[in-house]
Amino acid sequence: MIIDLGLGNVLLPLLLFLAALLASAIRILREYERGVVFQLGRFWKVKGPGLVLLIPGIQKMVRVDLRIVTMDVEPQDVISRDNVSVKVNAVLFFRVVDPQRAIIQVENFLMATSQLAQTTLRVVLGKHELDEMLAERERLNLDLQRILDAQTDAWGIKVTNVEIKHIDLNESMVRAIARQAEAERERRAKVIHAEGEKQAAASLLEAARMLAQQPEAMQLRYLQTMTQVAGDRASTIVFPLPMDLLGPLLGKAKPAPPTDAPQTRA
Repeated sequence: MIIDLGLGNVLLPLLLFLAALLASAIRILREYERGVVFQLGRFWKVKGPGLVLLIPGIQKMVRVDLRIVTMDVEPQDVISRDNVSVKVNAVLFFRVVDPQRAIIQVENFLMATSQLAQTTLRVVLGKHELDEMLAERERLNLDLQRILDAQTDAWGIKVTNVEIKHIDLNESMVRAIARQAEAERERRAKVIHAEGEKQAAASLLEAARMLAQQPEAMQLRYLQTMTQVAGDRASTIVFPLPMDLLGPLLGKAKPAPPTDAPQTRA
């Protein structure tokens, strides 16, 4: 009985030790996870998803999430090429495509990507004028995405998209932009008005040339003007009648033939 009790005291801790050892050797990775396995401190392989068995004390595993990460880039003070100070923030979308490099090549790929995005945002936007930041935001997004993707490729990270969220200006700059926009609208209005006057003058000149070539058309236009003015009964209007307009009409009327004078007798 004493022997059985001693054996039970030995087996129970042994079983607990084996259960703990087995639990530490089993890892379950989800579909979007990968495990970077190190054996005695050296890289061994990337495993997962599913069930992964490790040798306790010899192999260690680091989990890596392969889903797209949405990172908010903190507002950055940017001085544009035309010396305007603005605050710009953006949002960054990226994912890990090579878990081995993401763990081995950089200590913390999330921190490194965030810091790189902040510095790149200041450098790229500082090369452009304020008008370009406001009007060509899509092109700037593509430039930022291309530069960040090239620099993070060594870390096994793919930058899928960069979007500039806000460009904050101080009050004085907002008022200056409003005055500039108003002046631009006035300039366009004056240009359009001048262009209309130019086209109208050209049309009137062409109409005058056509009327000068056709006297009958001039007469019809003159009579039409008389008809329009005659509709106003509030005043009396005297029209001068140029003789050159009556020339064609008077030419048609032939003078009567002269009659012979009667002869008187002496």
